[in-house]
Amino acid sequence: MRKSFAIIGAFFTILGMLCLSVRPAAAQDQQDQNKPAPYTMPEYNGFQACHAETNAQMRVKCLDDFVAKFPNSTLMPYVLQLYVASYNELKNYPKTVEYADKLVALGDKLDAGTRLQALYTRSLAFNYAFNEKAADAADQLTKARAAALEGLKILTSIAKPATPPMTDDQFAEQKKGPTVLFNYTAGSASYTLKDYPSAIQYFKAALAVNPTDAITNYRLGLSYLQSTPPQPLDGFWYLARAIDQKIPDDAKVKDYLRKQILAYEQPGCDSQVDAQLAELLQLAANSPDRPSTYTIPSADDLKKIQASSNILTVLADLKGGGDKAKMTWLAICGAEFPEVVGKVIDVVPGTDSVELHLVTGATPEEIEKATEANLDVKVPGQPEAARLQKDDGVRFSGTIVSYDPDPAFMLHWDKAKVNPEDIPAEKGKHTPHKVAPKNPGK
Repeated sequence: MRKSFAIIGAFFTILGMLCLSVRPAAAQDQQDQNKPAPYTMPEYNGFQACHAETNAQMRVKCLDDFVAKFPNSTLMPYVLQLYVASYNELKNYPKTVEYADKLVALGDKLDAGTRLQALYTRSLAFNYAFNEKAADAADQLTKARAAALEGLKILTSIAKPATPPMTDDQFAEQKKGPTVLFNYTAGSASYTLKDYPSAIQYFKAALAVNPTDAITNYRLGLSYLQSTPPQPLDGFWYLARAIDQKIPDDAKVKDYLRKQILAYEQPGCDSQVDAQLAELLQLAANSPDRPSTYTIPSADDLKKIQASSNILTVLADLKGGGDKAKMTWLAICGAEFPEVVGKVIDVVPGTDSVELHLVTGATPEEIEKATEANLDVKVPGQPEAARLQKDDGVRFSGTIVSYDPDPAFMLHWDKAKVNPEDIPAEKGKHTPHKVAPKNPGK
């Protein structure tokens, strides 16, 4: 759960202005000299000695001694504040969380600013300290989320300080850092608890303030993907945002995103996902939220296209270009078509395969009149196909592997097999014959 926050520092000016001092006034400085001090002079001197200690480890020991001597001291709010600051300085984050909770538990004995600072420090410490394998992990997560939400509540209701003078915009700017931290902490706790709707809510709130944070975008993307039911398009978008923002191990995240798109879409050719991924990364870099117009077809969408396609609809869709061509190509790339009918325009014999340049069309008459090829067909392992001649009719099955768009449209095939009945006999054995093409759309 550890992360860096782009606009969060250790402490913010707002906290310093709103919080109580961790150093109480001396007894003799009480406004009412006749009123007994709420603490004794030994208590005051003992706390001041701890406060003056510059070594954090020794400061904690001093505080332990103070609590042992004065367990019910009215200075306890200041003592607990100093504990929190000291353990945080020592990077003992579990203890920081423990003492922040003790401080916040004092409730109305603290002002809003002091509670806010305690909750802020607690959230930072929790993000560094949390161990998902801990026996009480679920309890830690629940408490962390509750603390973060309490921090947000205080932050929303707290008044702008009178001094120093500050505009509303300046005050709002000061609140951004804690807003991001509390929302991220609540989102992360919800995510780990598998409460994905809540995780989405809090991560989006954090990104509304700081949209370029890579980790938050990544976590939001995962939350969408793991929701019930999954929301893959939004999940893809925020993972792409995370990659664009240079998330650590971005190559692994990119590979993960590619696999997720591939599993969702199941296109005919895996390589098509690379172009889609490149487009997604480019679009996501310029928009914090997925536009409603952006979509990726699902496997079911592509299966419907496959079921309703024949060679003629494929040719028409691909020649038409635009989104229709993209969708059709996603569905039929790598697909095998049986009994495709065409006319030979040219034959190129080779060592391992024969390349046929054919033309097909909607009717036998259209094919007969055509003079330019629109099918490039590679026929491996069938050298006798080289005996085909210009204008011969031919039937073949094969796999569509690529196409060249208009104006020089060409549909490329591989692993093709020509119907043996359509191949002329060897010279001197049989008179070559022509095959009257069937309607290729059937």
